[in-house]
Formats: sequence, structure tokens, C-alpha cells
Amino acid sequence: MDFAPFDKRGYPVVSARIGYGEWARNYEATVAAALDRPLLGAIKSIDWKKVRTAADLACGTGRTGVWLSQQGVRFIDGADITCEMLEVARTKTVYRHLQRADVAQTSLPSASYDLCTMVLADEHLADLKPVYQEARRLLAHDGSFILIGYHPFFLMNGTPTHYHRAGGEAVTISSYVHLFSDHYTAARNVGFSLGEFQERVVDEDWLLSKPKWRQYLHWPVSFAFVWYRS
Repeated sequence: MDFAPFDKRGYPVVSARIGYGEWARNYEATVAAALDRPLLGAIKSIDWKKVRTAADLACGTGRTGVWLSQQGVRFIDGADITCEMLEVARTKTVYRHLQRADVAQTSLPSASYDLCTMVLADEHLADLKPVYQEARRLLAHDGSFILIGYHPFFLMNGTPTHYHRAGGEAVTISSYVHLFSDHYTAARNVGFSLGEFQERVVDEDWLLSKPKWRQYLHWPVSFAFVWYRS
């Protein structure tokens, strides 16, 4: 579903390529680490010692790549549509290879990765099936796909992914609402089975870094799926 019917803020809307290109300069200083880091840390179904290779789809500034490297993943390849984000990712020096590419159509090698990740990007995809197909293509037998996303509950309550330009103007990045059943259907249709599912809510720990979010206390704000390639 297009986010437009749920929009309560009326900010100007730009594409993901334009939006993240502009946001890259201060993305890491403004994005809430509590959206994804606690979920990554809470995943129980991945034995990190056995993950040697990973494909980081929508790698952005390299935040997920750094986290994977800290878990001992040795070879990480990344893909993103935004040159400005990739420039920041290169400075992290954790990626073996980085490429500018649509997450659903990378030129990364087939059946070559123990793990695929895509973090905080699914809401910008009009159709989920192509990225699930791409993740399955990239994974070796028995590989896993971690998808962490911004919770549709927030989107359906009118709060989109947005950032502020240098002059202070708030801008929405074009978004779509995907129900969890949409993820399940897209994943199952390309041969994934669900291994783990978690959700993150805005709690008091979250408010320590984002006190202006108190009005959202107890709202579900992000989620994580772990899919197994069968």
C-alpha cells in the first residue's frame, strides 16, 4: 500500500535515491540506533561463528556492515542505490566490495553468501517479492536472510521515514506500507521459511536518546525477520 493515504504531516516527498543522498551527511547522527541495533543483538537463531560471508543489501553508510564485522564476519559485500551513502560506507573499511545497485537487481554472485541482510529499507520498496528473490539467489544452501524494518504501525499512524534538510525543512522519503502477511507471502513464494520474528517497542531506554518520542511510548517501532533458505 502507498503511504500517502496515511500521511498526517504533509511533508514534501522525494525518492529514496534523492532522500538518502541528501540525508547521508548526517544520517548516522540522526537515525535512532535503537531501531535496529537491539534487534540485531537479540537474534538467537544465527550462529555468528559460522557466518563467513555476508551480502548487505541497502547497506547505506555501513552501520550494519560494521556490526557484522564486530561479530566476526570476515567478507562483507554491500549494495546501495545512493552514491553519497556508499561514500560513507567506504570509510568504514569493513566491506570487501561495494556497488551502486538496486537491492532487487545486484550483480553480486549467486549462491555465494552465508547471510544476507537488509536493514531499514523495505518501506521504500513498492513490491517485496523482487528483494526476497534476490536474497534467495545470493544465499548459499542453508543461508539466512535478516530483514529489519521500520514498523508498519508507525507508518499507518502517519509517521513516515523523514529527515531535515540543511535549512531545517522536513522531507519524507517515498514509502509503502507492507503488512507482515505481505512479507510472509513474498518470502514463502520464493522458498524461504521463517526462523525468527521479533519486534521492538519504544521504551524508557529508547527515550534516553530520543526524549521527544515520549508520545510514542510503548508503540511498536521496528521488527526483525530471520528467513532460512530451503
